[in-house]
Amino acid sequence: MKKLFFVLSFLLLTTVIACSSGNAPVPADATTSSKVTAASSVKLYSVAKKGYIMSEKVVKNNEEWRKQLTPEQYHVAREKGTEKAYSGATWNNHEKGVYKCIACDNDLYSSEHKYESGTGWPSFWQPVAPENVATRSDNSFFMKRTEVICPRCESHLGHVFDDGPKPTGLRYCMNSAAMKFVKTP
Repeated sequence: MKKLFFVLSFLLLTTVIACSSGNAPVPADATTSSKVTAASSVKLYSVAKKGYIMSEKVVKNNEEWRKQLTPEQYHVAREKGTEKAYSGATWNNHEKGVYKCIACDNDLYSSEHKYESGTGWPSFWQPVAPENVATRSDNSFFMKRTEVICPRCESHLGHVFDDGPKPTGLRYCMNSAAMKFVKTP
């Protein structure tokens, strides 16, 4: 039993380290993202409307989330899980479109800002707008990282690191299971 626990712990830790690539975390105040607030509405950029909108926060209990999401989506978005590298539906997607929150349809990232990071997870150098993602400190797994969440429903999306390409130098390392892709013409 101890051996099984050790092996599972090792596999989990190597998955987390692979996503972080051993780089130092980006301090939450150094990103262009907004912080999570307790407000009942949030200002978001709508790609379809080409402008900012006010949107109500989405608050549901665990049972409601479980009915809406698949088990993998629930694990990633609501339990801060991580999908296996190179396994997600959008890590190797090269089509033109918008990546939206799987839980609330908030526009998160544009395909124009996606790049190949070599990590096995979809990576972006910036969100569609700073207000459309939020960050908070994540000290799990004996590491100091910056978690990226949806400000509308507080779903876990992934983490942001400071080893990305110019012009931002950021790498938003996201989980495919936390997003859905919508093609644009």
